[in-house]
Amino acid sequence: DGRATAGATALARELANTPASHLTARQLAELAVSLADEHGLEVDVLGKDDLEQLGAGGVLGVNAGSTEPPRLVKLTYTPRAARGRAPAHIAIVGKGVMYDSGGLSLKPTNAMSAMMKMDMSGAAAVLATLTALPALKAPNKVTGWLVLTDNMPSGSALKLGDVLTTRNGKTVEVHNTDAEGRLILADGLALAVEEEPDAVLDIATLTGAALAALGDAWAAVIGTDAALIERVKASGAVTDEQVWELPLTRDKYRPQLDSNVADMKNIGGGYAGATIAAIFLSEFVGDTPWAHLDIAGTMNSDAHTGWKSKGATGFGARLLLDLACNYTKAE
Repeated sequence: DGRATAGATALARELANTPASHLTARQLAELAVSLADEHGLEVDVLGKDDLEQLGAGGVLGVNAGSTEPPRLVKLTYTPRAARGRAPAHIAIVGKGVMYDSGGLSLKPTNAMSAMMKMDMSGAAAVLATLTALPALKAPNKVTGWLVLTDNMPSGSALKLGDVLTTRNGKTVEVHNTDAEGRLILADGLALAVEEEPDAVLDIATLTGAALAALGDAWAAVIGTDAALIERVKASGAVTDEQVWELPLTRDKYRPQLDSNVADMKNIGGGYAGATIAAIFLSEFVGDTPWAHLDIAGTMNSDAHTGWKSKGATGFGARLLLDLACNYTKAE
C-alpha cells in the first residue's frame, strides 16, 4: 500500500514538474493510455472533433488560441469484488491546463507565471490516483476525467465578451480569459454527472484567492454535500494533505455572476474569489453530491518540508486514494 501510494504521489509530482514544452495535452493523453493498459484500467480519449460533437464549449473556447489540440481522457477503475458491501461510484474531474498564459488576459512575467506548467496538477493527481487503485484493491468504482488544454494568446484566442455554450447547455459570458479553469471543468463536471455517480469531486489549481486565504499549507474544500466534505477532511487528515472548508454561500454571491447576455459570467467581484469560482462550478453538478478541491496554494513547495519535496508536491493523490478506499454512499 505504501509503495502504491508513494508511487502515485511521485507520478503526480513528475508530471507537474515537467516543462510545458515536454508535456502537451496530446502527450499526457498518450501517457494515460499507456498507464491504463499497464494497470488494467478502461480508457477513452476524446479529441477536438469529439468535443465539438459533445458541445463542450468551455474546453473548446479555452483551447481556441492554441496550436495544440485539446484532449479529454476518461479512465475507469472497476473493483473485482464488493468486499461485503455495495460499491459506490465516485467521479473525479481534474483540471489539466498544460500551460496557462492567461490568454488575452495575459499574466505578468513573474515567478508564479513560471510555475504555470503546474496548472495541470489536478489532472496529474487524478491520473496518479487511478493508477494506484488496482494495487490498493479499492472497493469503489472510480471514474477519472482529465480535461486537458493549454491557454494561449493568439489571433484566434477567446476574447473578453465572447459567449460560450457548455456541455449542459448553460451559456457563459467571458469577462476574464485567465479564469479558464472553471470553463474547462464545467464541461468535465457536466459529463461526469451524466453517468449518475454517487459523488463527484473536482481538483484544480483554480484561484489565487485560495492561496491568499490559506497559504501553501492548506487546500480549500467547498461543496454541496456535508457528508462528502467530512470524508474529504478525514482523508486529508489521515494523509497529511490538509484541507480547510470555505463556505459556498450561493445566496449571497451568486448574483455577482449574473450576465446581461448569458446565463452567467465566468468571474464575479474582487473578493471571495475561491467561493465565487466554486459557485460557478456548482452550476454544472445538478443534485449530485459534490466537493471541490482548490489546490492552487498546495501545488508547489519552495523547500523540502516533511513529505513535500521542493517543486511540485503531487498534492491530492494520497487524499483521493484514501477517499476512494473509504468512501461509503448514503443509504
